[in-house]
Amino acid sequence: MGGFSIWHILILAVLVLLLFGGNRFSAMMGDVAKGLKSFKQGLSDEDKPAEPKQIPPQQPIDVTPRAAEPTAPPPADDQTRG
Repeated sequence: MGGFSIWHILILAVLVLLLFGGNRFSAMMGDVAKGLKSFKQGLSDEDKPAEPKQIPPQQPIDVTPRAAEPTAPPPADDQTRG
């Protein structure tokens, strides 16, 4: 009782074939195979050294400090109460 036996797996496989049909099931397996193939190809492409990319020149950033703008003084207590 606690695990799957070969009979459980076979019954489950038959039910899946009945639900999805033979053609649809084989098409899904073909899609899975194509996905695995493209995944492996992507991994092998990752191992190859990439060509260095040309970075366009950047404009220099102006870091000189600006003069502080004058600000209004905070309102007095008697002005904020209304």
